[in-house]
Amino acid sequence: MVVKDGEGRVLWCSPARPASCAHITQARQLGLVKLLVDGPAVEILADADYQGLGAQTGGRVVTLPHRKFKKNAPDWYEEVHERQRKAHSSRRIRVEHGIAHLKNWRALARHLGRREHMSDTIQAVAGLLSHQQTVDLKPTRQT
Repeated sequence: MVVKDGEGRVLWCSPARPASCAHITQARQLGLVKLLVDGPAVEILADADYQGLGAQTGGRVVTLPHRKFKKNAPDWYEEVHERQRKAHSSRRIRVEHGIAHLKNWRALARHLGRREHMSDTIQAVAGLLSHQQTVDLKPTRQT
């Protein structure tokens, strides 16, 4: 799980879990729900894996709306749902690009080490990427 700011910079990266775990369950186990409810008013753009978290966090987690019709949806509903999906996707593209930047690092793209060390590798790469993105934003002085 990765949290990025509006510019696409890495703010936080969760530790890797040794087993398969649903994203929403991992968010709850890490205390993200409590932090969002008690913390400052922020908006988190999340994918469909986090549906339902918005209601638990007072609307701070924004996901795609649930499909009301599984079969035989009216034409108007399909159009509305497609517009909502595209709008959400357009806002989330920076998040996806930020996650892609993490995956481009060779240490994560071709991890050959032990699974127990993967979390440390992810944290190190996230820290390096965050530092690199921060340095890139500072204006250079010409003398």
